[in-house]
Amino acid sequence: MSRGLWVVAAVFVATAPWWLPGYGLYVLTLAMVYGVAAVGLNLLTGYSGQVSIGHAGFMAIGAYASALAALRLGWPPWAGLLVGSTLGGLAGLLLGLPAVRLHGPYLAVATLGFGTFVSQLLVKWEAVTGGYMGLKPPRLTLGRLPEDAELYYVAGVVLLGVVWAASALVRGAFGRALLAVRDSELAAEATGVYVAGTKVQAFSLSAALAGLAGALQAHVVGYISPGDFTLLTSIFLVSAVVVGGLASVSGSVVGAVLLTVGFQALSGVRDLRTVLYGLLLVAAVVFFPGGLVRLSLRRRGAWVPVAAAVRREERRAAS
Repeated sequence: MSRGLWVVAAVFVATAPWWLPGYGLYVLTLAMVYGVAAVGLNLLTGYSGQVSIGHAGFMAIGAYASALAALRLGWPPWAGLLVGSTLGGLAGLLLGLPAVRLHGPYLAVATLGFGTFVSQLLVKWEAVTGGYMGLKPPRLTLGRLPEDAELYYVAGVVLLGVVWAASALVRGAFGRALLAVRDSELAAEATGVYVAGTKVQAFSLSAALAGLAGALQAHVVGYISPGDFTLLTSIFLVSAVVVGGLASVSGSVVGAVLLTVGFQALSGVRDLRTVLYGLLLVAAVVFFPGGLVRLSLRRRGAWVPVAAAVRREERRAAS
């Protein structure tokens, strides 16, 4: 994306509360929440090559931990964000330790089982989670701006912080280790990379960001229930990462925002919304296999072949 488009996008995002209708602002706020989770998933899937279709489980842990900290212990929502992220990361660590030996579809099935377990636990443990009735945690507001605007800016600040931290991380030694593990575990180990430790760290960090997103969702929306963290949520996050661009922090955000806004924009054709949404996903993957962020890569006025461009970016990151 050119610098001019980045400036336009920044102005659009910064001024949205002053001209975007209330529901539109809510959708954009929710898209930012999913952007945080998508960045975490991309660190795991795009950079380290580990597939997870159970990240909604980590979001649920973060959301309910933060909500219960506020409702039962009286902690402020800001502290709840830290609690949700910490417990999400701990759950990722506990799952990542045994899952480090799994690859491909076996790892995907393991994470699917984890997500299903968490979803069912939320339903059955009614005394704590409220079951299908859910919980109503307090919102993250300061009382200085209209509530919708404050929630929007809070989500935006958290997302910017996550993007900055993740971008700095993947440009460093840890990012190079992730790419090395993804491309060839044997080669990575031969160069001194502790493969098992790197994979567990990636799992834990990814889960921590998903937990943070879940906690943020709880205090931005003001209501959570088991229906918010199902398999469909996990598939949505995977779709956002693939459509936006694997191994791209900014692509995670682009994918999350476009898919969230796109799904809501099709609400007028409710009967066909899921079908049209699926067709859009298929078209995005078929025509832009490297993700939408790769469209900014050009060479001599022509589109650069996606695979070659991705390989060049990875070589520069590893150098």
